[in-house]
Amino acid sequence: MKSIKHSVAEELKNVPLEDLVRTRVARFSDIAPDWDAFADSQIEGRKRAQHRFIGAGGSGKHDPKAIPAGGFTLSIMKVPPGQGGSAHTHEIEEAFFVLDGVLTVFFEDAQGKRVSTKLNKWEVVSCPAGILHGFENEGTVDVFMQTFIGSGKPGPVGYADDKIYAEETQRLASRNTA
Repeated sequence: MKSIKHSVAEELKNVPLEDLVRTRVARFSDIAPDWDAFADSQIEGRKRAQHRFIGAGGSGKHDPKAIPAGGFTLSIMKVPPGQGGSAHTHEIEEAFFVLDGVLTVFFEDAQGKRVSTKLNKWEVVSCPAGILHGFENEGTVDVFMQTFIGSGKPGPVGYADDKIYAEETQRLASRNTA
């Protein structure tokens, strides 16, 4: 005899399985890249595209076409050569999993000391809450990486650069009032 061992979320209790397949599956070919997902993504050296699959990804930019987030977000980032993500923090853990290419990831302290390492395909870094981190594509081909955030609704990206952080909090506030 089969039985369900965990409780189903209230909002999903009477949802037909056909609706779950329709609303809980995301395909890369159907997701438009968002080249304006982050406050720093228009700055040369920081340009990258976010493909949101579950929730907002790391950007806090919610996409009604994405699978609704519960306890985490998942996105894929396309990082062209010479581009990357500025030093930042989150209120919760973030992980980068390299799907293709070689990505340089770094941790940084408040004094600007930076330690970096290269991640190859199928390698991952776990970035603890409150620790400055970022990434760069120092290679000659696009890097594709999967990004996980341990919150269904992440707050603003905590950029170390105060000007970028001010823009980020303003952008997030305007998104939440629209």
